[in-house]
Amino acid sequence: RTTTTTRSAPAPPLTPSTFYLALMGCPCCRRRHRCRSRTVARALAPTPTPTAWRRRMMPRRKRATPPRTRLRRGTPSGTCRSSGTRTRSTSVTTSQRGRSRSGTGRAESTASSAAKITMMTGTRLKIWDDYNAEEVKITKEEAKIISRMMKGKTPHANVDPYPDYVDWFEYADKGHPLSNAPEPKRRFVPSKWEQKKVVKLVRAIRKGWIKFDKPKDEPNYYLLWGDDTDTADNKRQGLSYIPAPKPNLPGHEESYNPSVEYIPTQEEIDNYQLMYEEDRPKFIPRRFESLRSVPAYEKALREGFDRCLDLYLCPRTRKKRINIDPESLKPKLPSKKDLRPYPRTCYLEFKGHGGPVTSLSVEATGQWIASGSSDGTIRVWEVETGRCLKVFNVGADVHHISWNPSPERPILAAIVGRDLLLLNAEVGDEETQVRTKELLHVGEPTPEDDGDKKPAVRWVNNDKFDGITLIHHRAASTVEWHSKGDYFTTVVPTGESRAVLLHQLSKKHSHHPFRKLPGLPVAAVFHPTQKMFFVATKKFVQVYDLQKAEVVKKLESGLREISSISIHPGGDNVIVGSKDGKLCWFDTDLSTRPYKMLKNHSKDITSVTFHRRYPLFASSSEDCTAHVFHGMVYADLNQNPLIVPLEILRGHLSSDRRGVLDCKFHPRQPWLFTAGADSMIRLYCD
Repeated sequence: RTTTTTRSAPAPPLTPSTFYLALMGCPCCRRRHRCRSRTVARALAPTPTPTAWRRRMMPRRKRATPPRTRLRRGTPSGTCRSSGTRTRSTSVTTSQRGRSRSGTGRAESTASSAAKITMMTGTRLKIWDDYNAEEVKITKEEAKIISRMMKGKTPHANVDPYPDYVDWFEYADKGHPLSNAPEPKRRFVPSKWEQKKVVKLVRAIRKGWIKFDKPKDEPNYYLLWGDDTDTADNKRQGLSYIPAPKPNLPGHEESYNPSVEYIPTQEEIDNYQLMYEEDRPKFIPRRFESLRSVPAYEKALREGFDRCLDLYLCPRTRKKRINIDPESLKPKLPSKKDLRPYPRTCYLEFKGHGGPVTSLSVEATGQWIASGSSDGTIRVWEVETGRCLKVFNVGADVHHISWNPSPERPILAAIVGRDLLLLNAEVGDEETQVRTKELLHVGEPTPEDDGDKKPAVRWVNNDKFDGITLIHHRAASTVEWHSKGDYFTTVVPTGESRAVLLHQLSKKHSHHPFRKLPGLPVAAVFHPTQKMFFVATKKFVQVYDLQKAEVVKKLESGLREISSISIHPGGDNVIVGSKDGKLCWFDTDLSTRPYKMLKNHSKDITSVTFHRRYPLFASSSEDCTAHVFHGMVYADLNQNPLIVPLEILRGHLSSDRRGVLDCKFHPRQPWLFTAGADSMIRLYCD
């Protein structure tokens, strides 16, 4: 609907097209008074004024808020662009304006508004009330109130909707709370329903009904074909970028004008060609008069190519370096001066053998020493003077020799060829000689001895040397005495079940207590104080209890092949030598593995030995040296043995790639005897 108030001048005639345009708006844009279609404007509207033309051509601004009913004062008559009629004032409802803009084109929607606001001249305003079908006059103040309410504001401008809060109650300096009501019981008693809920949730979690979402690991992507030089990006992606090592700079050996003594001769250059490529020097120095005369390096292209191959193919690893003072890594050992006496210098040389001296043995009192050689002789020497007292020409190689530890029994046990020979050393007084001859006599065999079983060893009198020969079924290698001097043992490496034999001198009896061994036996020794027996194979050391006939311990050496063994006088420590130049110290009370492993020799260790009184032990090797060590064993079990290297004894010469073959300590003095392949025996003293 359109309410028009005109002046006294008559209004133009209302045609159907003009009425339709006034009611529904322009048919092209559905907007009133905003038509931009030139065809409709030219056909219906009169010639527009400059102001109207400017309004028509100006772009219409978009509103942020929905259209609302606007209150306007009465204005002079204007020109409608669509109908061309001049109106004094026009009032259009909000709903009608909104529907006409939305393009619905329905005239019935204009009657849905609640009121119409009529623009009048002066200060009077009128509102059309559809419900009562009448105009209501309002004042300027009421119009302002309506306008503020339509904008969502308070009716009056002097009203503050958000005043400052003022606390009407003051609790400061009050002695009692606002309420003295007692606390309810529910605040102190746990909730039964919460407990049931928790139990239900726990049961569901345990049965797997409720599953928690595991945090997903985000993939860490990086450029597969990216540039490796981007160290910052690699560090961010977690890649351990390692720069390439720089090439070595040339040294003084590549000087173009070296000294004359550094220039090799033609003969030396020819010898270089006979060497292996890895041992051959990479650069042969030459001399030039000036730097200009130095030719191009002939291996530059090859070395550059090898450098590229190294950068391309060789993987790089980051070597962790720890700045540690090397002196702090060395164990704090006592001074050698505080550990004296120990053998240091050669005092005597015993000469007389025509072949390598294979074995040594010192008499219990320390006055005599016996030696066996591959020239088929056994010699007895006086220690203090070096005089050769007795020579036994046994006619075969002497592999091992051992002197009876009892001073009352000057008997020598020697492995000659493949059998064992017991000899009277012919030292001591007459009474001792008589008892020795009685021991070294085998009587007639008794019927008990002639059993069906084949004896392990046959005891036969040796009339040539007034001794006894023990004939073995296989070749024997070593012989060792018990500390009391009545029992001794021989080792037959290829004897299988008879590889280790025990013999009793007083009864002239032999037996083999070990039916099976874990390997080929190398040596066997008695415990100095207990009924224990040590058997050294190539890999292990078996400790047997002779009374119970069972294995007590098994010492694991970890060596390539054991060559010799020696027991400490206390019986709880064992040293083992090997053919790879290593020496192992075992503390049987501590562990079955080596307490210390020493790598001092460059070749095979041939013999190891302990001193009976002094805290010394030694080892000999085929590298023509003998090493002397300080080995202190404490009575306190909580303190480990102290091992200190003392001296390296040299002097023997190599023969057929063999060096020092045996070494033995003097029983009372800190002296060491060594036997070499150069057919000499040396005595080293402090």
